[in-house]
Amino acid sequence: MDKNKNYAGLKKFCLAQGIELFGVADIREAKKDFQLSEKLLSKLDRAVCLGLRLSGSVLEEISLAPTRLYFHHYRTVNASLDQIALKVANFIQKKGFQALPVPASIILDWENQKAHLSHKKLGVLAGLGWLGRNNLLVNKELGSQFRLSTILTDMPLKLDKPLKENCGTCRICVKVCPAQAIKDSPQEFEHLRCFEKLKEFQKQKLVDQYVCGVCVNACKGK
Repeated sequence: MDKNKNYAGLKKFCLAQGIELFGVADIREAKKDFQLSEKLLSKLDRAVCLGLRLSGSVLEEISLAPTRLYFHHYRTVNASLDQIALKVANFIQKKGFQALPVPASIILDWENQKAHLSHKKLGVLAGLGWLGRNNLLVNKELGSQFRLSTILTDMPLKLDKPLKENCGTCRICVKVCPAQAIKDSPQEFEHLRCFEKLKEFQKQKLVDQYVCGVCVNACKGK
């Protein structure tokens, strides 16, 4: 089948659902890190990566800590992504291929930052952006102000390529991080510092789960 034609048709469908970012990644090397069964993964070799934009106005209310409004918005966008991913998976299945929609936000192990897979790492492979100092996927136009979801599939699709860009001299997220977890490079990001601050926010009843949003608000793109 024509990989380019499949790609164009799938992208058109996704954009019609309100998706802002679309890319396809080869997962043959990456899936060794997935928390999914080998039997399932053996049949799938592509990841369709989707990004849905967050509200800039909601984010602007965030200063030194998350707000209840942002927490509700965060969950709403995740739920919307899951609904869209289901529609995309059904679209793919109707074409005769397999599709596995992976939830936008289910963490299996917070302390070790483990999920079924890393949406942001696949987003890098799919050319949606790069891993920023804030340990999030950064897109040139949207910054980190979006949420991600992934559909794994065996549908023949053209592959996107990782970008050769980075955060450059921008260090806004380093300055605003309430946990001082963000350092000069993504590799130096102190996850446990971040996690402790998230637990603090939850104990203060600011949010009902581990959510911050301070660095997301700061990372607005170019």
